[in-house]
Amino acid sequence: MHAVNFAKHNPIKISLIAIIIVAAGLGFIYLKGMSAEQEASVLANAEAHPVTANVVSFPEGDPRLSLIKTQLIPLTPIPVADELSARVTYDDDVTTRITTSFSGRIVELRASPGDKVKVGQVLAIIDSPDVGMALADLNKAKTDEKRKLLAVKRARELVPGEAISKRDWEGVQAEYEQARAEAARAEQRLKNLNPHNLTIDGQRVILASPIEGTVTERSATPAMEVGPALTAPLFVVTDFTKLWLNIDLPESMLGKVKVGSEVSITSEAYPNQKFSAVIVRLGQVINPNSRRANALAVINNAEGKLLPEMFVRASILQDKGEAVRVPNQALTVRGINTYVFVEKSPGSFHLQEIKLLKRGGDFSFVGQGLTGHERVVTRGALLLDAELNSQAGEKQ
Repeated sequence: MHAVNFAKHNPIKISLIAIIIVAAGLGFIYLKGMSAEQEASVLANAEAHPVTANVVSFPEGDPRLSLIKTQLIPLTPIPVADELSARVTYDDDVTTRITTSFSGRIVELRASPGDKVKVGQVLAIIDSPDVGMALADLNKAKTDEKRKLLAVKRARELVPGEAISKRDWEGVQAEYEQARAEAARAEQRLKNLNPHNLTIDGQRVILASPIEGTVTERSATPAMEVGPALTAPLFVVTDFTKLWLNIDLPESMLGKVKVGSEVSITSEAYPNQKFSAVIVRLGQVINPNSRRANALAVINNAEGKLLPEMFVRASILQDKGEAVRVPNQALTVRGINTYVFVEKSPGSFHLQEIKLLKRGGDFSFVGQGLTGHERVVTRGALLLDAELNSQAGEKQ
Protein backbone atom coordinates (compact mmCIF):
# COMPACT_ATOMS: atom_id res chain seq x y z
CA MET A 1 0.00 0.00 0.00
CA HIS A 2 2.84 2.36 0.81
CA ALA A 3 4.56 1.49 -2.47
CA VAL A 4 1.41 2.39 -4.44
CA ASN A 5 1.07 5.76 -2.70
CA PHE A 6 4.77 6.47 -3.23
CA ALA A 7 4.49 5.71 -6.96
CA LYS A 8 1.39 7.88 -7.26
CA HIS A 9 3.01 10.94 -5.70
CA ASN A 10 6.53 10.50 -7.02
CA PRO A 11 6.30 9.58 -10.75
CA ILE A 12 9.50 11.47 -11.63
CA LYS A 13 11.57 9.60 -9.04
CA ILE A 14 10.10 6.28 -10.19
CA SER A 15 11.12 7.07 -13.83
CA LEU A 16 14.58 8.05 -12.72
CA ILE A 17 14.98 4.86 -10.73
CA ALA A 18 13.89 2.85 -13.81
CA ILE A 19 16.48 4.60 -15.97
CA ILE A 20 19.19 3.92 -13.41
CA ILE A 21 18.20 0.22 -13.27
CA VAL A 22 18.33 -0.10 -17.10
CA ALA A 23 21.69 1.69 -17.26
CA ALA A 24 23.05 -0.44 -14.46
CA GLY A 25 21.88 -3.56 -16.28
CA LEU A 26 23.61 -2.48 -19.48
CA GLY A 27 26.74 -1.72 -17.52
CA PHE A 28 26.61 -5.10 -15.84
CA ILE A 29 26.30 -6.88 -19.20
CA TYR A 30 29.14 -4.79 -20.60
CA LEU A 31 31.44 -5.40 -17.59
CA LYS A 32 30.57 -9.08 -17.49
CA GLY A 33 32.44 -9.64 -20.76
CA MET A 34 35.65 -8.03 -19.40
CA SER A 35 38.52 -9.46 -17.47
CA ALA A 36 39.03 -8.41 -13.86
CA GLU A 37 41.85 -6.05 -14.86
CA GLN A 38 39.74 -4.41 -17.61
CA GLU A 39 36.78 -3.99 -15.24
CA ALA A 40 38.99 -2.35 -12.61
CA SER A 41 40.47 -0.04 -15.27
CA VAL A 42 37.05 1.04 -16.53
CA LEU A 43 35.77 1.78 -13.01
CA ALA A 44 38.94 3.70 -12.12
CA ASN A 45 38.76 5.76 -15.32
CA ALA A 46 35.10 6.55 -14.76
CA GLU A 47 35.94 7.98 -11.33
CA ALA A 48 38.95 9.90 -12.67
CA HIS A 49 37.02 11.51 -15.55
CA PRO A 50 33.72 13.00 -14.33
CA VAL A 51 31.20 13.96 -17.02
CA THR A 52 29.50 17.28 -17.53
CA ALA A 53 25.87 17.68 -18.64
CA ASN A 54 25.09 16.06 -22.03
CA VAL A 55 28.75 15.06 -22.51
CA VAL A 56 30.26 11.60 -22.15
CA SER A 57 34.05 11.25 -22.06
CA PHE A 58 36.22 8.14 -22.08
CA PRO A 59 39.97 8.17 -21.54
CA GLU A 60 42.36 6.94 -24.21
CA GLY A 61 42.55 3.17 -24.26
CA ASP A 62 39.13 2.63 -22.67
CA PRO A 63 37.79 -0.63 -24.15
CA ARG A 64 34.34 0.91 -24.55
CA LEU A 65 35.69 3.09 -27.34
CA SER A 66 35.96 0.00 -29.54
CA LEU A 67 32.16 -0.24 -29.44
CA ILE A 68 31.75 3.31 -30.74
CA LYS A 69 32.09 4.31 -34.39
CA THR A 70 32.03 7.89 -35.68
CA GLN A 71 31.81 9.23 -39.20
CA LEU A 72 32.18 12.64 -40.82
CA ILE A 73 28.91 13.03 -42.74
CA PRO A 74 28.77 15.92 -45.24
CA LEU A 75 25.67 17.65 -46.58
CA THR A 76 23.91 15.80 -49.38
CA PRO A 77 20.92 16.62 -51.62
CA ILE A 78 17.55 15.62 -50.22
CA PRO A 79 15.74 12.77 -52.03
CA VAL A 80 12.16 13.03 -53.20
CA ALA A 81 11.28 9.79 -51.38
CA ASP A 82 12.85 6.65 -49.93
CA GLU A 83 15.34 4.62 -51.94
CA LEU A 84 13.89 2.64 -54.83
CA SER A 85 14.86 -0.67 -56.39
CA ALA A 86 16.73 -0.30 -59.69
CA ARG A 87 18.64 -2.42 -62.20
CA VAL A 88 21.76 -1.54 -64.19
CA THR A 89 21.62 -2.47 -67.88
CA TYR A 90 23.54 -1.86 -71.09
CA ASP A 91 23.19 1.55 -72.69
CA ASP A 92 21.79 0.52 -76.07
CA ASP A 93 23.02 3.77 -77.61
CA VAL A 94 26.64 2.63 -77.15
CA THR A 95 26.16 -1.16 -77.34
CA THR A 96 26.23 -3.51 -80.30
CA ARG A 97 25.14 -7.16 -80.33
CA ILE A 98 26.93 -8.81 -83.22
CA THR A 99 25.17 -11.63 -85.08
CA THR A 100 25.31 -13.01 -88.63
CA SER A 101 22.65 -13.08 -91.32
CA PHE A 102 24.44 -15.86 -93.22
CA SER A 103 25.38 -19.46 -92.44
CA GLY A 104 28.95 -20.54 -91.95
CA ARG A 105 31.59 -21.90 -89.61
CA ILE A 106 34.01 -20.00 -87.36
CA VAL A 107 37.59 -20.73 -88.40
CA GLU A 108 39.37 -18.19 -86.18
CA LEU A 109 38.59 -16.21 -83.02
CA ARG A 110 40.49 -13.03 -82.25
CA ALA A 111 38.65 -11.48 -79.28
CA SER A 112 37.71 -12.64 -75.79
CA PRO A 113 35.49 -11.20 -73.03
CA GLY A 114 37.22 -8.27 -71.37
CA ASP A 115 39.18 -7.25 -74.48
CA LYS A 116 39.04 -3.60 -75.50
CA VAL A 117 38.49 -3.23 -79.22
CA LYS A 118 38.53 -0.38 -81.72
CA VAL A 119 36.30 0.31 -84.69
CA GLY A 120 37.05 -2.24 -87.43
CA GLN A 121 39.08 -4.56 -85.20
CA VAL A 122 38.67 -8.20 -86.22
CA LEU A 123 36.66 -10.34 -83.79
CA ALA A 124 36.40 -13.56 -85.80
CA ILE A 125 36.79 -15.05 -89.27
CA ILE A 126 33.91 -17.10 -90.66
CA ASP A 127 33.97 -19.48 -93.61
CA SER A 128 30.64 -19.15 -95.44
CA PRO A 129 29.89 -21.06 -98.68
CA ASP A 130 26.64 -19.09 -98.99
CA VAL A 131 28.49 -15.79 -99.06
CA GLY A 132 31.10 -17.20 -101.42
CA MET A 133 28.41 -18.41 -103.82
CA ALA A 134 26.58 -15.08 -103.64
CA LEU A 135 29.79 -13.21 -104.38
CA ALA A 136 30.55 -15.51 -107.31
CA ASP A 137 27.04 -15.01 -108.70
CA LEU A 138 27.46 -11.24 -108.42
CA ASN A 139 30.80 -11.29 -110.24
CA LYS A 140 29.35 -13.52 -112.95
CA ALA A 141 26.29 -11.28 -113.37
CA LYS A 142 28.42 -8.11 -113.57
CA THR A 143 30.66 -9.73 -116.18
CA ASP A 144 27.64 -10.73 -118.25
CA GLU A 145 26.24 -7.22 -117.89
CA LYS A 146 29.47 -5.68 -119.22
CA ARG A 147 29.49 -8.10 -122.19
CA LYS A 148 25.86 -7.29 -123.06
CA LEU A 149 26.61 -3.57 -122.74
CA LEU A 150 29.41 -3.85 -125.32
CA ALA A 151 27.00 -5.68 -127.64
CA VAL A 152 24.52 -2.85 -127.31
CA LYS A 153 27.22 -0.28 -128.16
CA ARG A 154 28.29 -2.21 -131.27
CA ALA A 155 24.70 -2.71 -132.43
CA ARG A 156 23.93 1.00 -131.95
CA GLU A 157 26.67 1.87 -134.47
CA LEU A 158 25.10 -0.48 -137.05
CA VAL A 159 21.52 0.76 -136.72
CA PRO A 160 21.91 3.98 -138.85
CA GLY A 161 23.26 2.03 -141.87
CA GLU A 162 20.61 -0.65 -141.51
CA ALA A 163 23.37 -3.24 -141.11
CA ILE A 164 21.30 -4.78 -138.31
CA SER A 165 17.61 -5.45 -138.36
CA LYS A 166 15.27 -3.73 -135.99
CA ARG A 167 14.41 -7.11 -134.50
CA ASP A 168 18.04 -7.91 -133.72
CA TRP A 169 18.55 -4.44 -132.26
CA GLU A 170 15.61 -4.90 -129.92
CA GLY A 171 16.90 -8.36 -128.94
CA VAL A 172 20.33 -6.99 -128.04
CA GLN A 173 18.72 -4.30 -125.89
CA ALA A 174 16.48 -6.86 -124.14
CA GLU A 175 19.42 -9.13 -123.36
CA TYR A 176 21.32 -6.20 -121.83
CA GLU A 177 18.35 -5.26 -119.63
CA GLN A 178 18.07 -8.86 -118.46
CA ALA A 179 21.79 -8.94 -117.62
CA ARG A 180 21.53 -5.67 -115.73
CA ALA A 181 18.53 -6.95 -113.75
CA GLU A 182 20.39 -10.17 -112.91
CA ALA A 183 23.41 -8.16 -111.69
CA ALA A 184 21.11 -6.03 -109.49
CA ARG A 185 19.47 -9.17 -108.07
CA ALA A 186 22.85 -10.78 -107.28
CA GLU A 187 24.07 -7.57 -105.64
CA GLN A 188 20.95 -7.32 -103.49
CA ARG A 189 21.28 -10.96 -102.40
CA LEU A 190 24.85 -10.35 -101.28
CA LYS A 191 23.73 -7.23 -99.37
CA ASN A 192 21.06 -9.27 -97.60
CA LEU A 193 23.69 -11.77 -96.53
CA ASN A 194 26.15 -9.02 -95.58
CA PRO A 195 24.08 -5.99 -94.47
CA HIS A 196 26.99 -4.47 -92.48
CA ASN A 197 29.31 -4.53 -95.48
CA LEU A 198 31.86 -6.82 -93.83
CA THR A 199 35.07 -7.53 -95.69
CA ILE A 200 34.87 -10.70 -97.80
CA ASP A 201 37.91 -12.67 -98.91
CA GLY A 202 36.78 -15.47 -101.24
CA GLN A 203 34.15 -17.18 -99.12
CA ARG A 204 35.60 -16.05 -95.80
CA VAL A 205 33.94 -13.16 -93.96
CA ILE A 206 35.91 -10.90 -91.61
CA LEU A 207 33.68 -10.21 -88.58
CA ALA A 208 34.77 -6.81 -87.18
CA SER A 209 33.57 -4.51 -84.39
CA PRO A 210 31.49 -1.56 -85.62
CA ILE A 211 32.18 0.49 -82.45
CA GLU A 212 34.95 1.11 -79.93
CA GLY A 213 34.40 -0.50 -76.55
CA THR A 214 34.84 -3.63 -74.46
CA VAL A 215 33.83 -7.19 -75.33
CA THR A 216 31.50 -8.12 -72.47
CA GLU A 217 29.96 -11.33 -73.82
CA ARG A 218 31.05 -13.98 -76.32
CA SER A 219 29.02 -17.01 -77.28
CA ALA A 220 31.23 -17.76 -80.29
CA THR A 221 33.48 -20.83 -79.98
CA PRO A 222 36.08 -22.39 -82.31
CA ALA A 223 34.57 -24.29 -85.27
CA MET A 224 31.08 -23.18 -84.22
CA GLU A 225 28.36 -23.31 -86.87
CA VAL A 226 26.70 -19.91 -87.11
CA GLY A 227 23.58 -18.64 -88.82
CA PRO A 228 20.64 -16.25 -88.62
CA ALA A 229 18.71 -18.73 -86.44
CA LEU A 230 21.03 -18.28 -83.45
CA THR A 231 19.27 -16.56 -80.54
CA ALA A 232 22.35 -15.33 -78.66
CA PRO A 233 24.72 -12.77 -80.22
CA LEU A 234 28.21 -13.99 -81.07
CA PHE A 235 29.74 -10.90 -79.41
CA VAL A 236 28.48 -8.02 -77.28
CA VAL A 237 30.59 -4.86 -77.38
CA THR A 238 29.75 -1.84 -75.23
CA ASP A 239 31.15 1.36 -73.80
CA PHE A 240 31.33 0.67 -70.05
CA THR A 241 31.58 4.36 -69.15
CA LYS A 242 27.89 4.72 -69.96
CA LEU A 243 25.16 2.47 -68.57
CA TRP A 244 21.41 2.67 -68.21
CA LEU A 245 19.54 2.53 -64.91
CA ASN A 246 15.98 1.18 -64.91
CA ILE A 247 14.08 2.46 -61.86
CA ASP A 248 10.74 1.06 -60.70
CA LEU A 249 8.86 4.29 -60.05
CA PRO A 250 5.73 4.13 -57.82
CA GLU A 251 2.62 5.64 -59.32
CA SER A 252 2.44 8.17 -56.47
CA MET A 253 5.86 9.63 -57.45
CA LEU A 254 5.10 10.40 -61.09
CA GLY A 255 4.27 14.03 -60.30
CA LYS A 256 7.51 14.54 -58.34
CA VAL A 257 9.97 13.25 -60.95
CA LYS A 258 10.89 14.82 -64.27
CA VAL A 259 13.39 14.39 -67.08
CA GLY A 260 16.68 15.86 -65.90
CA SER A 261 16.26 14.90 -62.23
CA GLU A 262 19.48 13.71 -60.63
CA VAL A 263 19.72 10.24 -59.09
CA SER A 264 22.03 9.03 -56.32
CA ILE A 265 22.93 5.32 -56.54
CA THR A 266 24.25 2.96 -53.87
CA SER A 267 25.41 -0.62 -54.38
CA GLU A 268 26.15 -3.46 -51.97
CA ALA A 269 29.37 -4.03 -53.92
CA TYR A 270 30.60 -0.54 -52.93
CA PRO A 271 28.79 0.36 -49.68
CA ASN A 272 30.84 3.50 -49.01
CA GLN A 273 30.56 4.99 -52.50
CA LYS A 274 27.79 6.80 -54.34
CA PHE A 275 27.25 6.96 -58.09
CA SER A 276 25.31 9.56 -60.05
CA ALA A 277 22.82 9.38 -62.88
CA VAL A 278 20.35 11.64 -64.70
CA ILE A 279 16.82 10.66 -65.73
CA VAL A 280 16.43 10.86 -69.50
CA ARG A 281 13.06 9.19 -70.05
CA LEU A 282 9.90 8.48 -68.05
CA GLY A 283 7.73 5.47 -68.82
CA GLN A 284 4.37 6.12 -70.45
CA VAL A 285 2.72 2.94 -69.18
CA ILE A 286 1.90 1.70 -65.65
CA ASN A 287 2.53 -1.97 -64.95
CA PRO A 288 -0.92 -3.30 -63.97
CA ASN A 289 0.57 -5.82 -61.51
CA SER A 290 3.11 -3.67 -59.64
CA ARG A 291 1.41 -0.28 -60.22
CA ARG A 292 4.82 1.15 -61.14
CA ALA A 293 6.29 2.92 -64.14
CA ASN A 294 9.79 2.66 -65.53
CA ALA A 295 12.14 5.61 -65.31
CA LEU A 296 15.31 5.42 -67.40
CA ALA A 297 18.49 7.19 -66.27
CA VAL A 298 22.00 7.39 -67.75
CA ILE A 299 24.78 6.50 -65.29
CA ASN A 300 28.15 8.19 -65.18
CA ASN A 301 30.30 5.06 -64.86
CA ALA A 302 33.69 6.60 -65.65
CA GLU A 303 35.49 4.24 -63.23
CA GLY A 304 33.75 1.18 -64.70
CA LYS A 305 32.76 -0.20 -61.29
CA LEU A 306 29.07 -0.79 -61.98
CA LEU A 307 28.24 -3.73 -64.23
CA PRO A 308 25.18 -4.60 -66.33
CA GLU A 309 22.46 -6.57 -64.50
CA MET A 310 23.53 -5.27 -61.06
CA PHE A 311 20.70 -4.56 -58.62
CA VAL A 312 21.18 -1.23 -56.84
CA ARG A 313 19.26 1.31 -54.74
CA ALA A 314 18.36 4.66 -56.29
CA SER A 315 17.36 7.95 -54.65
CA ILE A 316 15.82 10.57 -56.90
CA LEU A 317 16.98 13.96 -55.61
CA GLN A 318 15.10 17.23 -55.23
CA ASP A 319 16.18 20.19 -57.34
CA LYS A 320 17.16 22.22 -54.27
CA GLY A 321 18.05 21.69 -50.61
CA GLU A 322 20.72 19.79 -48.70
CA ALA A 323 20.79 17.97 -45.37
CA VAL A 324 22.92 15.53 -43.37
CA ARG A 325 21.98 11.89 -44.02
CA VAL A 326 22.45 9.81 -40.86
CA PRO A 327 21.65 6.14 -40.19
CA ASN A 328 18.64 5.63 -37.95
CA GLN A 329 20.74 3.70 -35.43
CA ALA A 330 22.54 6.99 -34.71
CA LEU A 331 19.31 8.64 -33.50
CA THR A 332 18.38 8.92 -29.84
CA VAL A 333 14.77 9.81 -29.04
CA ARG A 334 13.74 11.38 -25.76
CA GLY A 335 10.09 12.24 -25.56
CA ILE A 336 9.26 14.36 -28.60
CA ASN A 337 12.89 15.40 -29.20
CA THR A 338 15.54 13.67 -31.31
CA TYR A 339 19.28 13.71 -30.65
CA VAL A 340 22.58 12.41 -31.99
CA PHE A 341 25.96 12.12 -30.32
CA VAL A 342 28.74 14.23 -31.86
CA GLU A 343 32.43 13.61 -31.19
CA LYS A 344 33.86 16.96 -30.05
CA SER A 345 37.35 15.58 -29.38
CA PRO A 346 38.86 12.08 -29.21
CA GLY A 347 36.87 10.15 -26.60
CA SER A 348 34.46 13.03 -25.84
CA PHE A 349 30.88 12.82 -27.13
CA HIS A 350 28.22 15.55 -26.92
CA LEU A 351 24.46 14.94 -27.06
CA GLN A 352 23.19 17.23 -29.85
CA GLU A 353 19.50 17.99 -30.42
CA ILE A 354 18.42 17.84 -34.08
CA LYS A 355 15.33 18.36 -36.25
CA LEU A 356 14.52 15.81 -38.91
CA LEU A 357 13.38 16.78 -42.40
CA LYS A 358 12.67 13.26 -43.60
CA ARG A 359 12.77 9.88 -41.89
CA GLY A 360 13.27 6.74 -43.93
CA GLY A 361 13.51 3.05 -43.24
CA ASP A 362 17.30 2.97 -42.74
CA PHE A 363 18.40 6.60 -42.98
CA SER A 364 17.01 9.99 -42.02
CA PHE A 365 17.82 13.55 -43.13
CA VAL A 366 18.67 16.18 -40.51
CA GLY A 367 17.46 19.69 -41.26
CA GLN A 368 18.67 21.48 -38.11
CA GLY A 369 21.37 20.73 -35.57
CA LEU A 370 24.11 19.47 -37.92
CA THR A 371 26.10 21.45 -40.48
CA GLY A 372 27.90 18.63 -42.27
CA HIS A 373 31.25 19.21 -40.53
CA GLU A 374 30.68 17.07 -37.42
CA ARG A 375 31.79 13.53 -36.64
CA VAL A 376 28.51 11.78 -35.79
CA VAL A 377 28.35 8.59 -33.75
CA THR A 378 26.90 6.01 -36.14
CA ARG A 379 27.41 2.99 -33.86
CA GLY A 380 27.28 2.91 -30.07
CA ALA A 381 24.68 5.66 -29.51
CA LEU A 382 22.72 3.34 -27.22
CA LEU A 383 25.80 2.76 -25.07
CA LEU A 384 26.47 6.51 -24.79
CA ASP A 385 22.83 7.23 -23.96
CA ALA A 386 22.84 4.59 -21.23
CA GLU A 387 26.08 6.03 -19.84
CA LEU A 388 24.60 9.53 -19.83
CA ASN A 389 21.45 8.33 -18.05
CA SER A 390 23.53 6.46 -15.52
CA GLN A 391 25.57 9.56 -14.72
CA ALA A 392 22.42 11.65 -14.41
CA GLY A 393 21.07 9.12 -11.90
CA GLU A 394 24.24 9.26 -9.85
CA LYS A 395 23.97 13.06 -9.57
CA GLN A 396 20.44 12.66 -8.21
